[in-house]
Amino acid sequence: MAGASMKDIKLRIRSVESTMQITKAMQLVATSKLRRAKERMENSKPYTRISTAAISAAVACCDDPSVPYVTPRAGKRRCYVLIAGDRGLAGGYNANLFKAFSAHAEGADVCALPLGRKAVERCHRLGIETLSDDYPRVEGMSVGTCYHLARLLLDGYDTERYDELWLVYTNFVSMMSQEVVIEQLLPVQRPPEGTSHTLVSTVYELPPAETLAHVLPDFLAGRLYSALCDAFASEVAARRSAMDSATKNAGEMISDLKLRYNRARQGAITQEITEIVAGAEH
Repeated sequence: MAGASMKDIKLRIRSVESTMQITKAMQLVATSKLRRAKERMENSKPYTRISTAAISAAVACCDDPSVPYVTPRAGKRRCYVLIAGDRGLAGGYNANLFKAFSAHAEGADVCALPLGRKAVERCHRLGIETLSDDYPRVEGMSVGTCYHLARLLLDGYDTERYDELWLVYTNFVSMMSQEVVIEQLLPVQRPPEGTSHTLVSTVYELPPAETLAHVLPDFLAGRLYSALCDAFASEVAARRSAMDSATKNAGEMISDLKLRYNRARQGAITQEITEIVAGAEH
């Protein structure tokens, strides 16, 4: 029994060591990707801040209630741009996003534009109508692709395929903290009364309503690109943390298994010595 127990423990040690090599390699890959992902995320922030300020200023100056991108509609069909991960093994990254999305969309008539393989799979599993399934990879998505997505989303809004456009993604706060953000993109929300804008004194060549229609595709494209950069950095950070924890847990398990193996081996040796001594006495 002792020999069989030792053999089982040895096989288990080898199995855990093999798993630990995989998790360690994934941790190193995530670490190498994280620096580039954070740099790309930080580079996307200035354009987002400026374009958001420009949109807020144009909306604040727009008094025309008939402007479609500002005025709420009677219908309440929502479209969600759902940015999830390309792969799993990232801790609660995808699960937290889908939980927040399900809570926000509960009871509503929805469609979605899923970005990332996990988002595409989730929409199919829930039977949610999708605008396109052609974007199963978030990593490396370009600004040009975001412009195409912005045009696709605006076409859907213009044809009244949906009445509200929402963005769901994970915001990178720090290496250990990522939070799910649900943000309304259309109709553009008017700023609260009394809010000051850095661009509110801008002189518009066209009426604010026309200016808004011209700059909105650029704004949506920039907002999508920034959210994608944030989401990918969050995914990589979550995967790095998950693989770091898995590697440490595997190391602790191996130490415990080696201790059990040594105890079993010591017990087997003691039993053999006892049997030899007993046989010599007879």
